[in-house]
Parts: sequence; C-alpha cells; structure tokens
Amino acid sequence: MPTDILTATPSRQLYTPEERIRRDSTVWTTVQAVLAPLQFLVFLVSVVLVVRFMLTGAGYEAATVSIIVKTGFLALIMVTGAIWEKVVFGQYLFAEAFFWEDVFSFAVIALHCCYVWALLTGLAHEQQMWIALAAYTAYVVNAGQFIWKLRVARAEGAQ
Repeated sequence: MPTDILTATPSRQLYTPEERIRRDSTVWTTVQAVLAPLQFLVFLVSVVLVVRFMLTGAGYEAATVSIIVKTGFLALIMVTGAIWEKVVFGQYLFAEAFFWEDVFSFAVIALHCCYVWALLTGLAHEQQMWIALAAYTAYVVNAGQFIWKLRVARAEGAQ
C-alpha cells in the first residue's frame, strides 16, 4: 500500500517522465477526458430527477432511467480508466499514483450496484432513491479525488 500518499510530502512525482510521455500519447487519456465531463453531466441531470422524485413523488421512471444511464457511464469510465492505468503505469488498477482513488472508486461502484440490486429486487422506490443518493455522494467525493490529482499533475508539469 502506498504510504507516501498519506503523508504531506509525497516521495515521488505523480508521473515519472516516461509515464508522463505515455499519458500524453495514449488515446485513453482523451477517452477519459471526454467521458469524465459527460458522466458529470449525466450525474447532474440525474440528481435533479432523483431529488424531484424525493420531494414530489413524481418522475420515478425518469429518475430510474437516469440512474441506470449514470451507472453505465460509471462502468464505462472504470473500464477505460483501468486500460489507461495499464498503458501509463503498467497495471490495470491500484497504481501507486492513483491507489486511493481506485479504492474509493470501488466503493462508488458497490453503491451503484446496490442500487441496481434494489431496483431488480423491487425495494421500495424511496429506498432505491436513497441508495442512489448515497452512491452519488460517494461519486462526488471520488470525482474530487481525481480533480485534485489533475491539479497536482498540472502543477508538476509546470515545474
């Protein structure tokens, strides 16, 4: 487990020069750069639909479809992100530079899967939506982790 991530001063740069070259030259970086904002847009629409349902009881079907679409985007970005990590760092997941982001991504995926389970098993609509909101809360935290790493990478690149 990468312990330097837990300290105030990491023992190495986020990317080695070779990793930075691989990151900048792979199509998977572009794929991630396109999918991440699309997923966030789907998330925003879905949050509005879920909250609308929770407040008014209307629009269950639209909220449900939006959560399924969001879950699909999450799966797609996770698979393509794993490929990106393999190209850049030589392993599919849990590369040192993104270890904690990957760990938390699995929590996000687990919560989205709980929602799908709740939907398929016929759990009450409100309970389904609470699970979706928990998944979305975890997603926001995880997105924040990745945005932080993007800022770190830009700062390191400017040096």
